[in-house]
Amino acid sequence: MSPVVITIIIIVVVLIVLVAIFAGAYNSLVTLNERVNEAWSDITVQLKYRADLIPNVVETVKGYAKHEKETFAMVTEARSAVMGAKTVKAAAAAENEMQAALGKIFAIAEAYPELKADGNFKKLQEQLQDVEDKIQAARRFYNSGAKELNTKIQTFPTNLINKIIGHFKKRDYFEVAEAEKAKIEKAPEVKF
Repeated sequence: MSPVVITIIIIVVVLIVLVAIFAGAYNSLVTLNERVNEAWSDITVQLKYRADLIPNVVETVKGYAKHEKETFAMVTEARSAVMGAKTVKAAAAAENEMQAALGKIFAIAEAYPELKADGNFKKLQEQLQDVEDKIQAARRFYNSGAKELNTKIQTFPTNLINKIIGHFKKRDYFEVAEAEKAKIEKAPEVKF
């Protein structure tokens, strides 16, 4: 074989390898991006399901505690904020408001033994607990996918490919409120 043919073969092989690397990296970014989109969709589905339960909880509590209008308004506003959130940061902020509002609702319920004993209220509490567990699982799945995608976007060679394409953006994490972080990070006190 002549040196020209060998040079052409080497160039073709190098181009094939480069195209394969580019295609593999691009496809891995697409896969991770879709995984994060799917995880975000799971979160929004669970948030909507919980938001649909909220009016039933409010109505049940209203039957026992009609004078708690401020708390009911807070829950309604928090529900609207969750339903209207378009970004991860907005959803996280709205979620923190919702947690505070639900905490107040359940604090009211503690003051009314007949409400706590109400079968409908108990069922709603169980459904809310179930959806809260699902939201936490979906949030962990989303954050895991966001971490993987963010890492891939910043590491070689996919960072170069993403700079060329410019399609994939770093994702925000769906984070717990600072007050909740403090509770998590502080070890519980055990007293005997």
